[in-house]
Amino acid sequence: MSRITSAALTGVDGAPVEIEVRISSLLPRVDIVGLPEAAVRESAARVRAAVGAVGLRFPDRRVTVNLAPAELRKSGAALDLPIAIGILAACAEVPNEGLPGLALIGELALDGRLRGVRGALSLVLACRDAGCRRVVVPLANAREAALAPGIEVCGASSLRDVLGDITGTQKLAATEAPRIFDRDADGWNGADEGNDPDGPCLREIRGQESGKRALEIAAAGGHGVLLSGPPGSGKTMLARRLPGLLPPLAFEEALEATRIHSAAGLLDQRRPFVRRRPFRAPHHTASPAGLMGGGNPPRPGEVSLAHRGVLFLDELPEFDRRALESLRQVLEDPVVRIARARHNCVFPAHFMLIAACNPCPCGWYRSHKRDCRCDETTIAKYQRRVSGPLLDRIDLHVGVPAVEWKDLDRPAEGPDSRSVRARVVAARAVQHRRGVTANAELPDRSLDAVAGATTQARSLLGRAVDSLHLSARAARRVLRVSRTLADLAGEPHVLPVHVAEALGFRHES
Repeated sequence: MSRITSAALTGVDGAPVEIEVRISSLLPRVDIVGLPEAAVRESAARVRAAVGAVGLRFPDRRVTVNLAPAELRKSGAALDLPIAIGILAACAEVPNEGLPGLALIGELALDGRLRGVRGALSLVLACRDAGCRRVVVPLANAREAALAPGIEVCGASSLRDVLGDITGTQKLAATEAPRIFDRDADGWNGADEGNDPDGPCLREIRGQESGKRALEIAAAGGHGVLLSGPPGSGKTMLARRLPGLLPPLAFEEALEATRIHSAAGLLDQRRPFVRRRPFRAPHHTASPAGLMGGGNPPRPGEVSLAHRGVLFLDELPEFDRRALESLRQVLEDPVVRIARARHNCVFPAHFMLIAACNPCPCGWYRSHKRDCRCDETTIAKYQRRVSGPLLDRIDLHVGVPAVEWKDLDRPAEGPDSRSVRARVVAARAVQHRRGVTANAELPDRSLDAVAGATTQARSLLGRAVDSLHLSARAARRVLRVSRTLADLAGEPHVLPVHVAEALGFRHES
């Protein structure tokens, strides 16, 4: 009998798994128990072929493989390697002495090669938490897995390499994380990689001063934005420049995003780390499961892939109504909880929402460029595709009118993304000292105290709530935006001018 430590992926998190192998004198067969999914049950065939490919004899007796804990459902092929080593150790082909403190992760090819797996970083972290001091992973996952602190990571290209390491004939070298991911006094020395200096710049946009100002406010406070305007007015151009205004990812934020993208199988092996704020722009035909996550086994959706970054929903009214309504809960509580009969997963989904829409189906309602061809009933039906409760959760509503040729023909002017980003970083530093990442996350219980609104500012907000029939949620969101405007201006208190500007963005669309 032998015991091997490994891990299984559940959502984006890893769970430690102990693999027990017992060989008995019964009719030859391989039984794998412990709630294995199809890919795990099929590992018996891959392991048999890989063991034969390295010149060893697969036991011709009853092989029972138990995956503990039994109540955890196991999926994927990452358990191939530990099952193979467990079988060889149980039949004394490899010594058991080299197994304590060692974890194994990897998928086997029929010729004994090791293939990369999804979620390697999460799996290694789970092995570390289970008490392992060393882990062997496929060479394709080694650089990603080496980001896990507190455990030695070794990359192997084949089952033969792993056998040589366990028997001591050829020890595998430890893999070092790329230097740009090392921690330093300010977090990590890859912080300057947070934004692409050659990426789209805010100065490239002619006109749309209101939209540019809204992007700065949104980036400074983590607020959601709705851009409404006719086709070709620059809504998508504005949205794609938002990531360049955000502060660089902190090390822990980058680690979170890396785990999610690894679990989804989206990491580049050459640069296995998410260094820049994610920007996800799903098509409006995306299903609710594609947007929120799901499947069997569950995988992260677009809202989780945008974690610590930006989720851009273009043509907002064209999205499936169920998909849009599912966003309401996530905007309040930034996690996605998937409850199934066989799976219960929690996906992080802390993102900034920026959405764009046309005012009507033809797009030219209230435009001075062309005449609108839609009747009032059609316009009302189109606008009702996005529910009021969802709109109520978006802080900034920005009108994006068509730009005149005289403005388009001017040379590019105004602040660039780098200078705006500097103001955003300064404002976020003030918010960080208050104990929050961004003002959009301020809890209601401390909002009044943190906002520090003057009597005149609160009076103006009260009159606006009564005259504009704002909901209590909308009023609190206006106050959060006002606090962000005060931070950008370097004011310790929210003044009437800040409330007035925040109210203007609430109803500009």
